[in-house]
This record gives sequence, C-alpha cells and structure tokens, in this order.
Amino acid sequence: MGAPRREQGEEKQHKEGEQSLLQDQAIVRPGNLVTSAHQIVSTAVSYDGASKWATAMTERARAHCGGHHRRLQCTAPPETVSQHKNDHEPVSQLQNDILDEVNTDTDAALDDPNSIDAKAPSSTKYNEVKSSNDEKMSPHMKNKKSSDLKDMVLIPGGEFTMGTDTPIFAADGEGPERRVHLKPFFLDIYEVSNAQFAKFVKETNYVTEAEKFGNSFVLEVELSDSVKSKITQAVAAAPWWLPVEGADWRHPSGPGTNRVDAWHHPVVHVSWTDAQTYCRHLNKRLPTEAEWERACRGGKEGRLFPWGNNFTPGGVHRANTWQGQFPNVDDGTDGCVGRCDVSRFPPNPYGLHNMVGNVWEWVDDWWTVDHVSAESPPPTGTEKVKKGGSFMCTQQYCYRYRCAARSQNTPDSTASNLGFRCAADQLPSTN
Repeated sequence: MGAPRREQGEEKQHKEGEQSLLQDQAIVRPGNLVTSAHQIVSTAVSYDGASKWATAMTERARAHCGGHHRRLQCTAPPETVSQHKNDHEPVSQLQNDILDEVNTDTDAALDDPNSIDAKAPSSTKYNEVKSSNDEKMSPHMKNKKSSDLKDMVLIPGGEFTMGTDTPIFAADGEGPERRVHLKPFFLDIYEVSNAQFAKFVKETNYVTEAEKFGNSFVLEVELSDSVKSKITQAVAAAPWWLPVEGADWRHPSGPGTNRVDAWHHPVVHVSWTDAQTYCRHLNKRLPTEAEWERACRGGKEGRLFPWGNNFTPGGVHRANTWQGQFPNVDDGTDGCVGRCDVSRFPPNPYGLHNMVGNVWEWVDDWWTVDHVSAESPPPTGTEKVKKGGSFMCTQQYCYRYRCAARSQNTPDSTASNLGFRCAADQLPSTN
C-alpha cells in the first residue's frame, strides 16, 4: 500500500510522538491531496476498495463505508471539513435527541457494570423514522438484558461455496467462487455490544488502542459543532471522515460526549487486536473469513444477502444501511440513523442478527486478493479482513453489505463503524 506502517512491537504513541516518526515520509498517491510530510496525521481512513491505488483510487475514494488505516495521509482546509454543515444539521439534531434520551454515562456505569441491564435504550426516538413495515418486523431491545446478548449458535460444518463469480468489486478479491470445507463452529448471534465490552473492561482494566493513541475516526455528521470547530484536517479523498482526539469506545463521538450511544449498540472504535483480546478473555476467538461468510449465507448457496437476493423483500428493510444523500443526510427509512441495536433486524436462517450493515466486523484472516495461485488466507500480512459493510454503505457508493463482499484495514485501525463478533470451536464453559 505504500503508507508508513507501525513496526511490530512498537510502543503506542500519541499523535505528537508519531508525527516526529513520520517526518519526510509522505507518500503521495494518485488522487490524494497530500503534498508534504507536515500534512500527515497519525490516523487516517481507508478507502475500502482495491489494493492497487494506481488502478482503483477513484473507487477507493468513493467506497466510504469502511473504517480507516491508522497511518494514511489526511489533509483538508477548514472549509472542506465543514462544507456540509448546513446540509446535515437536521440529522445531527435528531441524533442529538436520540442520544439525550438513551445515553447512560459510561464511566459511572463501569463502577457497577451489572446496572447496565436496567439501562437498555428506549426506541421512542427511532420510532419517529421507522417505516410501518419495519416497525412490525424488527425486535426491540427495550426489555433486553445484557445476559441475553451472550448467546451463540452452532453453525453446521460441511462444504459451501465461498466468494462469487460475479463480483461487484473484483479488485477486492470477491471472487472466484471456490468450494471450502469447514468444521462445525459456534458464532455469536449478535455483534458485541457496548454493555458487553464495558463488563470486559471492568473485569480486566483493558485499554483499547484508540485510547492509547488518543484518537480515532468519526463520521462528520456524528460530531457536535464544538468538536468539529477544533478539527482542521480530514481525509483528502473522503472528507466526511474526521480524525477526532478523544474518540474511543467510551466516547464514540469524541470528547464532551462522555457516554455511549446506547448500551446495546455495537461497540466501535475497537481494533483487530482489541477484538481478539476480548474474544480470548471469554475463551472465544475471531471467526475466519470463511466461517463468517458461511454463517452469513445461512445455509443457502449463491445468495447476495443473509436472507436472499432481494435487499428489501416485501418493502421491508432487513439491515441498517445509509438511506438518503451521503454523507449529508441519512433519512432513517430503515428505522436507524447511525448505528442501531445489535438485535434490531430479523435474524437470518441460522439465527444471526446484523450480519450485514450496522458495523463492519473484524475477522481473523490476513488480507489477500489471490485465492487461486497463493495460499489463502496467507499466514502473515499487513492488513486484516473485515466483512459485512456498515450503516454508511449505500448501493451507489459502497455496495459491500453482501455476504461475498470484503475489505481490509491495518490491525490497529479504529473507526466509528467498525466492530466485531466472536466465534468458538465449542461453547465456552464460562460466558
């Protein structure tokens, strides 16, 4: 990829320390506005497309719905960062209303993680933007307890067809189709939630990589005016991604929020390393890409989505993706503005919720696009695979909320649309 990488075992540093390491290392790629090392920041977005910039920069710039690479180049004058402000103000206000109603202070709740069960979010504000059909189809988290979200389901072993011979983004390595044999395994029914991650942190005193670095990437529309006023840089080809000091899993929208969107939303701003550490703590692991894709397809061959080939069967939304003009307005016709509860939509035939949309999910594999002439997955690499797309994906710009779709990030990457779920070879004795 050409971007500076953190060496294995390198001590985590804040932006000020990393800046000195990057002097005179600017890598100018086609379509990138970076012109000097002084314009580099320590974190940046990935463009979620092909692995070869020379042939696919345009697509990668448009494929906004991925996370970010920890060390790609960012630059943008202040006017670029705020140019969409007026366009998305109504959505920002709706999001603020939702946060005011459902938020619980993270730090206070960590003093008594068991109290999280009684603080499941209300769906009142979401009802303002739900379609009537989706309202009838979707379960609510209002009466859920965090203990209900620890369930795993057995995914049967056997052969299945992985990949596709009709790729949408061929450079992503979506194809070709190949037969893969898997042993039975267990997979979390839900994406890991804020409530679950909070209990993990309470038990282990774990500090995430975003907290160590001191920053992470957040979609502009999620940020308050006060936070945006302090930001002077953005991703050159994707200015809706802003590097936010103090953004992490406790503060998904940056400093001053000091609270989690909702306890049963998926945890975000977690790196591949963070996800792996969480899973291991519970005697679990991250799923392989093949396991994830097998589970996504729900036992069916050749389907685009976890439920079939029609994205909205009967006019009913089955996943949380972006509706409206990206990146200014998500009109919430699927019932969600931004991230949603991990059980928000009906499950696939295996009983799995939100396998596509909502947030990208880390998997165990190192990234490759060669599944024929080389070992796949490779034993080593520089980037990890993620699957499923996110709430930022649209068919016009990032049609990656499909079972065969895939993207990649460096293992220390974090963003406000990147989470995970865990797998296991057998049900953990303690869960």
